[in-house]
Amino acid sequence: MSSPVDALTDAVAALAGVWPDEHVEGCEAGRLVEMNRLVGQVRRLVDAAAVQVASEISRQSRPELGADSLAKRQGHRNATVMLATTLGTTTGEASKLIDVGAATVPQLRLSGEAAPARHPHVGAGVASGRIGRDAAAAIIRMLDGVEQRVGSSRLDEAEEHLAAQAPGLDLPSLQRLLVRMEAHLDPDGVAPKEEDLRARTFLSARQDASGGVTLKGFFDPSRGAVVLNLVDAMVTAELHRQRDAETRGNGLPPRPIPEMQADALIAICAHYSGCTATNQTLPGATVVVRVAFDDLQSGAGVGLIDGIDQPVCISTVRRMAAGGGVIPAVLGGESEILDWGREKRLFTTAQKRAITTRDGGCIGCGAPPGRSRVHHIDWWSHGGRTDAANGCLLCDACHHLIHDQGWEIRIDGPGIAAAVWLIPPPHVDAARTPRPAAATSARMPEAAA
Repeated sequence: MSSPVDALTDAVAALAGVWPDEHVEGCEAGRLVEMNRLVGQVRRLVDAAAVQVASEISRQSRPELGADSLAKRQGHRNATVMLATTLGTTTGEASKLIDVGAATVPQLRLSGEAAPARHPHVGAGVASGRIGRDAAAAIIRMLDGVEQRVGSSRLDEAEEHLAAQAPGLDLPSLQRLLVRMEAHLDPDGVAPKEEDLRARTFLSARQDASGGVTLKGFFDPSRGAVVLNLVDAMVTAELHRQRDAETRGNGLPPRPIPEMQADALIAICAHYSGCTATNQTLPGATVVVRVAFDDLQSGAGVGLIDGIDQPVCISTVRRMAAGGGVIPAVLGGESEILDWGREKRLFTTAQKRAITTRDGGCIGCGAPPGRSRVHHIDWWSHGGRTDAANGCLLCDACHHLIHDQGWEIRIDGPGIAAAVWLIPPPHVDAARTPRPAAATSARMPEAAA
């Protein structure tokens, strides 16, 4: 393989030839474009040199050499640490250099002969400065992943095609090309890969130490497309509105795309929580905001959102109450008791809202309303009534625990101001001392008034 140093020298000289005498600021467009092209060429040629050097350092630092390893003689644990330290990068980036070198640089056999590179087409692209280190690593990773299931001739054709297509592509575009090429080479592997992606699908929604809500998730392609397409459509619509406003001369500064995406997701959830066309009942999906009546009038104090630990200011309470899917629970006035006796088996939406307002979450463990359901305290099958005073919020785990272990639930007082108590069985507490419901015991005194 030819040395990249001569080409690097030429590229640096060419860059120096177009570089302005004083500074880049204000440089004419044509020169700036050419400078950018040459900077990219220099970077890729530096990558090519780094790959060859890393490959040889790795070869001379093989574990079997022991104390004679080059890296150890230089005071480093291994070749990866030596490269990371001397290049000022991470061990992950250093490992990438070694891996690309091992796949694209001819390796010396014990006899001293050079063995051909495993991926010569990618190697030629790297050495010539047409393919950078990261692009080469991505191509090699895909090809190695299907090597056992694809014939050598097809693999070689695919490598040649990818090496020709990679120059000029950014990494996301190259990754899309690799995904399609992988499916083309190994169509039987698509279904197992989809199954793996479905198994990895998750969404974690939690509060952090500041009281804000952090979302982290991963979705398989078929279900993720539903989320991605809807959010993207809403962001695109906002971008069009911004463009139209700018055309009319009354546009505001553009917002960051991540902020638009967050607002799109919030809008979707807010719409669903108040939508009557879904034909689904979701206990706890309605957001309940608790605020003392005096605080709401005065504009001072704070409110509490069920399921969220961080209190919010009165202006936020008012803003949320003006939106859909939010029920402001103003405490301190008279409470309406909603009773249906034996006429209905299931609690109505209004009853569920009232019980959620009273309990604030699972009375056993404090789980938020979204993970709890309204249950009959005295079972319907045992003659219990579908009244607000005979309902409470329980998550599934606490529901089974309370009924299986013989706990009792007592409600003292009317409506949403009632106190909810859990009475343990004798084997837990011989005195059977009532314990306050978990969610209500953690409320601020102002909110529990």
